[in-house]
Amino acid sequence: MIAITGASGLLGSVIIQRLIDDHQSIVGLKRETSNISHLADLNIKWLDADLNDAESLEQIFRDEKIETVIHAAALVSFRPSDRELLLRNNVEGTRNVVNACLFANVPRLLHISSIAALGRQKGVDLVNEKSKWTDNVLNSDYAESKHLAELEVYRGYEEGLAIDIINPSIILSQSDWNRSSSQVFKYVYQQRPFYTDGLINYVDARDVAEMIAKILSMPPTGKRYIASAGAIEIKGFFSTIAMHLGKRAPWIRVPRPLVVMAARIEHLRSAMTGSTPIVTAQSARSAKEKIRYDNQRAINELGLKFKPFEETIRWCCEYYSNGSTN
Repeated sequence: MIAITGASGLLGSVIIQRLIDDHQSIVGLKRETSNISHLADLNIKWLDADLNDAESLEQIFRDEKIETVIHAAALVSFRPSDRELLLRNNVEGTRNVVNACLFANVPRLLHISSIAALGRQKGVDLVNEKSKWTDNVLNSDYAESKHLAELEVYRGYEEGLAIDIINPSIILSQSDWNRSSSQVFKYVYQQRPFYTDGLINYVDARDVAEMIAKILSMPPTGKRYIASAGAIEIKGFFSTIAMHLGKRAPWIRVPRPLVVMAARIEHLRSAMTGSTPIVTAQSARSAKEKIRYDNQRAINELGLKFKPFEETIRWCCEYYSNGSTN
């Protein structure tokens, strides 16, 4: 029996569908307020779970006789005001999952981390699984929270828990475009004018789910695996989305010195309207760095074949073109 945290989310829902293809028995863990209408037809058991309650997690793992936990729940935010939320959700939540696994004698944990947890360093433009974290201004609060979450997973490993870690780049999927990385599709659909220089490292959610299926078919390795299909310039990224949505691509380039200023203006706008800022100072710093991520371990050791960028964007845009936005 497999338990999946964040099962109703952008990635979790795709993981479920892929593992059902392998005839796996699944318990989907979700928040009480989560919308699972899009997954109602799937043959899995849904349970409400609070990642801040280690004892209730332990009880679920015991009662359901869980053999593997896939920890896919996480908060993604680049707003400085969300720092404490990030630490509580991503670090404390992971600590509780690890402890629940240990106390309930769950044999295996597959942790969905992020390329952000690998850290950024000046002068380094290619990052692999062996990269070492160093504290610096290039790392966002989100990155720090995912790094600290990984340390909790490694602590579990030292205490006897079998682990694997996947580090996805920006995950592209058919999902609510008001959440997480899917907001880029809404941005283009609304024909926003601005773009900046920089690279976007991306991966198809279906490829991450396939990687999970392959890892689960093998003994635990204790390794990280970068899940990133490649990198594309932000302008080209937006242009491809615009083409498939039948919209005008962002056409005004924002020079690097003005990006942080734009983030400050966006912060004021979001504060006045109560909306989520499209760009923050932290995300602006991340976007302008041209860093790529080495995916050779996933290709060579797992035999993974990443989907072409065009195919992924077409698949995502079909969902939004048909009127689905959540």
